[in-house]
Amino acid sequence: MTFAETAQAETGPRLEVPARHEGAKAMLLTVFGEFVLPAGGAAWTSSLVAAAGSLDIGEKNARQAIARIGDQGIIEPVRHGRRVRWNLSEPGRALLEHGTRRIYSFRTTTVGWDGEWLLAYVPVAESERAERNQLRNRLGFLGFGELSPSLLVSPHLDREPELRRVLDQLGLAGESIVLHSTAGASDDDAGVVERAWDLDRLAEAYDDFSSIHASRRPGDAEETFRALVELVHAWRRFPFADPELPTELLPEGWVGTTAAQAFHECHENWSAAAQQWFAELEARQTTPLAART
Repeated sequence: MTFAETAQAETGPRLEVPARHEGAKAMLLTVFGEFVLPAGGAAWTSSLVAAAGSLDIGEKNARQAIARIGDQGIIEPVRHGRRVRWNLSEPGRALLEHGTRRIYSFRTTTVGWDGEWLLAYVPVAESERAERNQLRNRLGFLGFGELSPSLLVSPHLDREPELRRVLDQLGLAGESIVLHSTAGASDDDAGVVERAWDLDRLAEAYDDFSSIHASRRPGDAEETFRALVELVHAWRRFPFADPELPTELLPEGWVGTTAAQAFHECHENWSAAAQQWFAELEARQTTPLAART
């Protein structure tokens, strides 16, 4: 698994509410991606702690979360006397750039399909639970669903090279069979979708997202900062939980499309004020240092 896949698997794909300390880390990763990355890739500890405070994350939890992100190699500390400024590492920058591209390109285009499925038969013994879970997580990241514990499916034929890379990295390529297949009828395609993915649960998550964020009207700049972080933090899980099925395989009036529209509209409306708030926060932390030098 690449650095980006490893970190993303720990911070974004699941729809469940994470543990509190993991939630703090994930929220701060959103701050790094949304505010620190486009502003040059560095931020003061005090700025990050203050931003976390606006998100109802206490100082202790914030500092622990920053340390965990540093332990992952995403950020690196640079000391200025008694103060610390955190710089994105090269792999950390690559991770956040990858995530940003995927977040903002997700559900912006129509996914085409020629009726052909990509299938992978991967026999892993039931006793090899850790290996099985790793395979499930890795291929779930690529949008594969399970027809059975050993049979995985995707409508995205262009992901075959990534599939084969994962199988090779896990040492499963020699035992696996990869093939393309078509169903006998459209009803059979619907059956594949029903067995491989829980679209009802995904639709419920999309409905919850829209109901929370689409009607939100933040007041001042700090409230807008919080609203934007929570918006992006909530949305960034969907590109890794949603298999992005072609339109032909989705229910009519798919709620994911409505949620995507809500995300992009809210982001456009809130971004300028939120970015300005964080920039001013950073400037206040930088000014005392400049005065001393």
